[in-house]
Amino acid sequence: MKIGDVQLENNLLLAPLAGFTDVGFRRLAASFGAGLTCTEMVSAKGLVKNPKAAKPLLAVSEEEKTVAVQIFGAEPEYMYRAAKHEFLERFDVIDINAGCPVAKVVGNGEGSALLKDPIRLSEVVAATVEGAGKRPVTVKMRLGFSGGDFCADKNAEIVEKAGAKAVTVHGRTRSQFYSGEANYELIAEVKKAVNIPVVANGDVTDKKSLKRCLEITGADAVAIGRGALGRPWIFAELMDKEPIFDLETLILQHIEDLRSIYGDYVAANEMKKHVCCYLKGRRGVSALKNKFMTLKNVEEEIEAVKAVFGEGAL
Repeated sequence: MKIGDVQLENNLLLAPLAGFTDVGFRRLAASFGAGLTCTEMVSAKGLVKNPKAAKPLLAVSEEEKTVAVQIFGAEPEYMYRAAKHEFLERFDVIDINAGCPVAKVVGNGEGSALLKDPIRLSEVVAATVEGAGKRPVTVKMRLGFSGGDFCADKNAEIVEKAGAKAVTVHGRTRSQFYSGEANYELIAEVKKAVNIPVVANGDVTDKKSLKRCLEITGADAVAIGRGALGRPWIFAELMDKEPIFDLETLILQHIEDLRSIYGDYVAANEMKKHVCCYLKGRRGVSALKNKFMTLKNVEEEIEAVKAVFGEGAL
């Protein structure tokens, strides 16, 4: 699959997830074969006004051969300036968030709020395309904003005309958040509406669901978000490759990656949710997960991980 002039190794992509697709997690996803990785969403205005604060979110690992950055905003000027920013020069693709359902983001007219304002959406995309130069710009959106409000097909046409080179569609509306099932039939309607690649997103967790998603949507690729949490090796599994790894080593590597970028305190807090995901569904780990919530620094977390694996609990 190609996004503009950027050739991807495969059509299994890591979807951006706020609070989760940090550089440590992206390194692991890439090492297990993700065709494209993507950062957490980054505020365009925040990047322009306070780039130092945004910089940790923009760290990239050597394992990430092809990587996208996702920015969000509703002001074309800031989207243009963010796309031109030197901190984004390392990225192969610039993605626009038009799907975030969080109230704080929507309240500012950003994220999925753009789905209700096609004129603003078009202006945001056009400004980003201008600022991005030769790098392709993509857009991630939802089916619509509320209830039966399906507008992704029309909005996809709009962003294509504004210069976007691909569109990712999450198969739910903003009002659904993550409830119910992803509507693949409506993603298929988006695929029919545009000539640029369409990436389907939502509910892919194994080979069976991947096959169903691609068959129904006719999409060019699939972006996997929540299905990869705690199991970045899903990309290898979906390509019929046996993922070979040691879970203890994997978790410890993730911890060290975050410490090198964020420092001890932030890394320790960020790892708490990741460790809960890594250990989900495994026997004999409830005590460790509860203990992790009380730990205050990276060294305590490392000791806790080594202890539980050393005891043979996993």
